[in-house]
Amino acid sequence: MIPSILPTYNRAPLSFVKGEGVWLQTEDGRRYLDLGAGIAVNALGHANPDLVDALTTQANALWHVSNLYQIPAQQKLADALVERTFADTCFFTNSGTEAMELVVKMARKYWHDQGQPERTRILTFEGAFHGRSSAAIAAVGTEKMTKGFGPLLSGFTQLPWGDHEALREAAAQADVGAILIEPVQGEGGIRPVPDQCLKGLRDLCDDIGALLIFDEVQCGMGRTGKLFAHEWAGVTPDIMMVAKGIGGGFPLGAVLATEAAAACMVAGTHGSTYGGNPLACAVGAKVMEIVASEDFLDGVRARSGRLRQGLEGLVASHPEVFEGVRGTGLMLGLKCKGAPADLVQAGYAEGVLTVPAADNVVRLLPPLNIAEAEIDEALSRLDRVAARVGSDAG
Repeated sequence: MIPSILPTYNRAPLSFVKGEGVWLQTEDGRRYLDLGAGIAVNALGHANPDLVDALTTQANALWHVSNLYQIPAQQKLADALVERTFADTCFFTNSGTEAMELVVKMARKYWHDQGQPERTRILTFEGAFHGRSSAAIAAVGTEKMTKGFGPLLSGFTQLPWGDHEALREAAAQADVGAILIEPVQGEGGIRPVPDQCLKGLRDLCDDIGALLIFDEVQCGMGRTGKLFAHEWAGVTPDIMMVAKGIGGGFPLGAVLATEAAAACMVAGTHGSTYGGNPLACAVGAKVMEIVASEDFLDGVRARSGRLRQGLEGLVASHPEVFEGVRGTGLMLGLKCKGAPADLVQAGYAEGVLTVPAADNVVRLLPPLNIAEAEIDEALSRLDRVAARVGSDAG
């Protein structure tokens, strides 16, 4: 008999009833150090008092009115994002997947309004993850994501990771309208795109007149030590997807765009009942206020250096378990010699939570405000986890 919750998740045998900062607690009082942060969502930890205050203050005033009306909290957040980024305008969603749907619509509508409706093709890259909607899985194109869900939305070409010749050849096709990439792949195994490659993509899009789209759903909102990961390369996109950390745990996403890219999206071309609701935007505005601070981002960079140095030592101590460390900021990965699920599972026994990814990588995505003592505790627990895995392998 099918359970009351559709069984699409392979859940761990853990249920948490309380969270505080980097810690989660089960009903029987067991405490776990959360290095996954809800898959990079809880950017400021669990039950952050500033976010709780922002949410409850708004909840006591107004929950929902729909986008038939002006929403002051939405305007405040949009203004903050426009002031701090390349963007001229924002559209708010409830998730990264919803943001992906608008990204595809915007890119295609742009070319329709430019009088070149044939330029519908969007180039994507092997290892990418852009959500689980019909457009998102078509963009990724892997059998794992698409099997049984055809016919797929057409107009996407998936390119090998790091194959510059394949990229140039594909970009030369007359129907190419956009290139979509994660500056740091998350699900694909914590793979940063080198700065020079992001610059090359910007130059290529300028040369062929295509739109450059960044997916910063996982790597954005301070995760890499800059507000957005592409800032390290000194380039800007035309359109960008944001979600996860922007809501600090409350469902929120956004599409940011330049005026040139977004001018095609006039009244009636897109909408959302819940997107940009007062509750989500009140929390998002508080997240932006905290995370966009240069002092806060300096702290992220300092903490990431401490964590990375410790992880490099961990790899050196357990060569039978690990191949290396990859990633940037507080978006780090441990490349394992065996299945990452083994390390994740062993972590439960040591009270530490991590997230598996492709390419035999375990993701470490702690809250951005994790304390130095908590980093040291995390490294100690991961050392014991590695010893368990190494012992089992031996």
